[in-house]
Amino acid sequence: MDIEKVNSMDFGEFVDVFGNVIEKCPLIAAAVWSQRPFSDLEDLENHFFAFMDALPRSGQEGILRCHPDLAGRDLQRGTLTAESQREQSQAGLTSLDADDRQRLQRLNAQYRQRFGFPFVLAARLSDRAAVPRELARRLHCQPESELRTALGEVKKIGHLRLADLLGADPAGMESPR
Repeated sequence: MDIEKVNSMDFGEFVDVFGNVIEKCPLIAAAVWSQRPFSDLEDLENHFFAFMDALPRSGQEGILRCHPDLAGRDLQRGTLTAESQREQSQAGLTSLDADDRQRLQRLNAQYRQRFGFPFVLAARLSDRAAVPRELARRLHCQPESELRTALGEVKKIGHLRLADLLGADPAGMESPR
């Protein structure tokens, strides 16, 4: 899909297509639609991320709370969004053995207890061995630093999802800030 097609979408179509760029946050896509026309994919991405950056801390934490635990309850129940299912599968998280799954669930619970939102990681850029290591490492971060890190991961996920939707090479796109 090219940027002209994006710019010509009506509100409903735009929200249907881009509503999960930021996990379970179609309101962000709805707000971004009003910023048309976009000059290119990077411009579109910048509007998504500027919206996130402008939110108060409570809104940013709300975005994080929309994300599922990696290899968590939603995966086990089959209730992940299609995008999250694909991303967790690509990272090998859908084929963990029982011990690895329980370890990840314990770490996820500790993380959520400490920070008040789920651990967010661009799973497509990771693998099944790195995820628990990174989760354990980030458990020791200061809350303000971890909020910034987690939002950076949301931007990486959004960057990859936009590249998928527009058929672009994510490596050729500027990395999210």
